[in-house]
Amino acid sequence: MELASRVQNRLEIEDLGRVSYAEAFRIQNARHESVLAGRGEGDGPIGTVLLVEHDPVITVTRRPGVAEHVIATEAMLAQHGVTLADTDRGGDVTYHGPGQLVVYPIVDLNRMNCRIIEYLRALEEIIIGVLSDVGVQGERDEGATGVWTRDGDEFAKVAAIGVRVRRWVTLHGLALNVDPDLAHFGLIVPCGLHGRPVTSLRRLMGDACPDMGRVKKLMVQRMTERFQTMADEASVRRAGA
Repeated sequence: MELASRVQNRLEIEDLGRVSYAEAFRIQNARHESVLAGRGEGDGPIGTVLLVEHDPVITVTRRPGVAEHVIATEAMLAQHGVTLADTDRGGDVTYHGPGQLVVYPIVDLNRMNCRIIEYLRALEEIIIGVLSDVGVQGERDEGATGVWTRDGDEFAKVAAIGVRVRRWVTLHGLALNVDPDLAHFGLIVPCGLHGRPVTSLRRLMGDACPDMGRVKKLMVQRMTERFQTMADEASVRRAGA
């Protein structure tokens, strides 16, 4: 399946490949403006989903105290080839890098008649569905946004979520650890959660780990189906109002 610039069920998919965090953020903002400009077109796209692998980067939100969760020194970051970037999403500090699928849905929550908390739960549901497709059981943690799984005796995070909503159109999104360098998570306190381990599909599945192309296809399928259902249900409610 060709992912780049393909429209599926009124959701446009763009596979950006590997890009810097700054470049992906620039593209997000451009797509955000396009979604806003398309409001009121009825059958037009719900929005755009960007698929990305980032150059190694630690992103730090503006919440007080978050910068303290970067525990690596400048020298350590340089040694690992990891940069720092400010971000305006919600949440705390996290790491992005090659082998991690980052997904940025820029979608109109008005079109889906969706509250922010419902959107976050939908993202978790989508990730859990993708994990199920490859034979991994994903779980929610009532005290922490994201998706978790059993890694031996530990309850480990396999996917992080952090979003921003501007004029009811979303930015940022989710990061699923397929086969990243897990040592890089040791440079931070992931999501500000002390003592909570991070895992990946490679660590969980070994040689059975799916490649990035397969995970992208599963993510696109799950996300388009879930968002389309939400948009269709919202249309039915509006029609009956």
